[in-house]
Amino acid sequence: MANTYSIGEFAKRIGRSPSTVRRWEKEGKITPKRLPSGHRYFDESDVRSMLGGAPVSRVTVVYCRVSGSGQKDDLASQVKTMETYCLNSGIAVDEWIEEVGGGMNFKRKKFLTLIDRIQHGEVERLIVAHKDRLVRFGFDLISHIAGESGCEIVVVNQPSCSPEQELIEDMLAIVDTFSCRLYGMRKYKQELKAEYPGYKVQVLSDN
Repeated sequence: MANTYSIGEFAKRIGRSPSTVRRWEKEGKITPKRLPSGHRYFDESDVRSMLGGAPVSRVTVVYCRVSGSGQKDDLASQVKTMETYCLNSGIAVDEWIEEVGGGMNFKRKKFLTLIDRIQHGEVERLIVAHKDRLVRFGFDLISHIAGESGCEIVVVNQPSCSPEQELIEDMLAIVDTFSCRLYGMRKYKQELKAEYPGYKVQVLSDN
């Protein structure tokens, strides 16, 4: 039978995972066709329906990141290392993304655009030197989201691409964040006391 797809093949065509397609079927969002034997299948009309007639074009992306502008040499070195890896592995890269921003900052512009594209099924494979090049925390969640959208994340684990200084800076950023919150709580308590002298304010202990 020409141009028919199993669940796995259909999922790959539309940039989603088989588990997502099965969930959609259970929820009634999509209805597969069936052979006389009872086996389910999809055809090109189902693909066009899911993609809105848009052509299937999924890319391989390499994402490189450093925390600060003072690490541009490290960024260049990271890109060079990844170029060597992809060349030696025979990987054809469609797009290179370079970004400067903290690994704990989930509001990085290029990072958010990349995640949107993954969820839209536009990215087939994402390659990073280390998990922390993508995010310092929450990599498993990002990996799950990517998997649900049919995107494979490849972690190369190149030791020269993860400066220890960045980890120290990120840890200091965590301390600074909590210090600011603690200061904010104290300031709020003082403002309440000034506004309502007779009102007792309870704020959690610093310990």
